[in-house]
Amino acid sequence: MAMASTGAPKAAKAKVETVSTRQLGAALAEKHALTNKAANAILEDFVGLLTKHLKKGARIRLNGLGILTVRKRPARMGRNPATGEAIKIKASKKVAFRPAKELKEAI
Repeated sequence: MAMASTGAPKAAKAKVETVSTRQLGAALAEKHALTNKAANAILEDFVGLLTKHLKKGARIRLNGLGILTVRKRPARMGRNPATGEAIKIKASKKVAFRPAKELKEAI
């Protein structure tokens, strides 16, 4: 015999805070006596450099944080969940992150 639902509400998910690059820039500006504009410009340039190197296929090691790499995903067959029809999924690339030991231990 199957158990009936008690009707109790499911546990609410804990809300996770999202930190933007502007917030990071403001924190850096305060810590290093920079203007917010200068700190945000540095962060934007940093993100641009990361993107440029990842496009080339380089591996990026950020000491204390981890390693960013580009991984190739081969083409594969999948299913449309609505109809069950088989579909071909194209090959793609994705950015993979492997956390550093220091980051794992800090969390």
